[in-house]
Amino acid sequence: MTARIDYDAVPEGTALPPLTVPVTRADLVRYAGASGDFNPLHFSDRSARQAGFPSAIAHGMLTMALAGRLVAEWSGDPAAVCDLAVRFARPVPVPDDGVGARLDIRGTVTAKLADRRVRVALDVLCDGVKVLGSAQAVVQLN
Repeated sequence: MTARIDYDAVPEGTALPPLTVPVTRADLVRYAGASGDFNPLHFSDRSARQAGFPSAIAHGMLTMALAGRLVAEWSGDPAAVCDLAVRFARPVPVPDDGVGARLDIRGTVTAKLADRRVRVALDVLCDGVKVLGSAQAVVQLN
């Protein structure tokens, strides 16, 4: 983690450093074990294709957590993330090819709020397609 960010030094429009995160089938297995979500859509290509997906897909909450990682790392303190809200817009297909998928995550400070908090709009894309809609976080700064 980096040093905590000073509220007074962050104007609206501040871009957070972008984050690129690979998501592999091994990540899906680890997340399934941690979350208890063993839905076959997240590990079986056959089940995923039957449901209309090209391959197994990442857990939505895993995708959301990775978006939260961007603001947690930027703020310097994971506990500074007061709120994280998203709309799941598109699935994240994770091919079983040893490479997996890649999430590109960007954030921009859109508002300075009371009590030294900021609102951050998040863009989360997989292969150039937005996978989370209306994604935003509220972060407590120093």
